Amino acid sequence: MINKLLFSGALAFESLSWAMIFREPTLLEGMLYIVLPHAVACVLLALALWAFLPKRYKSPLPWAPLFLFSIAFFIPLLGMIGVIFSVFPALYLQRQRDEQVWQTMGVPGLPFRPLERRHSPMFQDGGLQDVLYLATDPERRLNALLATRRMPSHESVPILKLALRDPADDVRLLAYSMLDQKESGINQRIERLLDRLGQSDETSAEESREAIHAGLARWYWELAYLGLAQGSVLDHVLGQARKHAEQSLALQSNPEIHLLAGRIALEQGDLHAARTFFQQAQTGGIQFEKIAPFLAEAAFAAGEYDQVPRLLAKLPEHALTRPPFAALARYWL
Repeated sequence: MINKLLFSGALAFESLSWAMIFREPTLLEGMLYIVLPHAVACVLLALALWAFLPKRYKSPLPWAPLFLFSIAFFIPLLGMIGVIFSVFPALYLQRQRDEQVWQTMGVPGLPFRPLERRHSPMFQDGGLQDVLYLATDPERRLNALLATRRMPSHESVPILKLALRDPADDVRLLAYSMLDQKESGINQRIERLLDRLGQSDETSAEESREAIHAGLARWYWELAYLGLAQGSVLDHVLGQARKHAEQSLALQSNPEIHLLAGRIALEQGDLHAARTFFQQAQTGGIQFEKIAPFLAEAAFAAGEYDQVPRLLAKLPEHALTRPPFAALARYWL
């Protein structure tokens, strides 16, 4: 009802405006009897049309109704007719949209596997341990073991030990062979150093004997550190490593050997000796950041749990965000 009144009022005021044109009015009469009625007619028309617009076209205010008013006002007669004939056909003859066709698909069953699989023998989506755990093809597990040849020993040995429990004979044999090769290589170095130590005893070359004892301590420790010695053999290896480390220090002080001796004593459970060696290593010039993790381990083994976060907090911030200290930092700090 209101829209009908607005349209009727707009038609009446616009008719009055055009009727006054033919009476040859003065400038002042033209402003009062032509322009003013035309403006009122445009306002009424803009309000009427704005009420018909869909909700999403009614905003933003006041620009939507002002746009309709401007077209009608600045183009006399033709503007009003153009607005009416552009709005109403658009309202009642809207463009038909095709219905959206949806393709319904069921949830894929687990485990989901990609359609395209990469068959590279050296690069997989997961780590090498994941390949040994999850790969059903023994050839892929063999390739994973061969890839460990490019890795440091402390990273490859745990993977090779995992492969010793593989159900495939070829995988187990290859893992055993590679572990034996690593152990044999270390034992050969130890034997050569022991031969050189016997020769140095005959010549009494003190400087050479210190280096040989240090080398023996490192290689014996390597056997223990890599987990290539177990049980009573491990106790023997640790004992030999500590003996040669102490003999090397007796001949010449070396902060690196003090640190190594501390790690050996810590592995043996001799916490007092380990802390003494670590203190001597720090006095000799080893940075405390390098010693702090081992002191924290000694404090934990001694039950001094309040010291662990204090020692870990002295590590560099970048070290606490990466393995192996990231998990420790989350728990203790």
